[in-house]
Amino acid sequence: MNRSELLDLYFLDARAKVIDLAAFLDRVGRAEGEADFRYQALKQALTELQRDAAGYARRVLVSFSDPTTEPIEKATAKGACGAWPG
Repeated sequence: MNRSELLDLYFLDARAKVIDLAAFLDRVGRAEGEADFRYQALKQALTELQRDAAGYARRVLVSFSDPTTEPIEKATAKGACGAWPG
């Protein structure tokens, strides 16, 4: 497919996701209390979308990922939280 065909097919879906994300950020902004590392990780991921270079998905995934290579001795939680706390 060419770019125009891709836009015809997927633009409205992508647009809806961006609007949903904006609404989420508005809700977080209005809420009381401090945001944690997940909010910062999301903001960092969004900066990756501003870069005009191929590999958007990879850079966003890496921005959420734990860059360490050594295993931890014991897990502190039962489930993943979606972002590396740093």
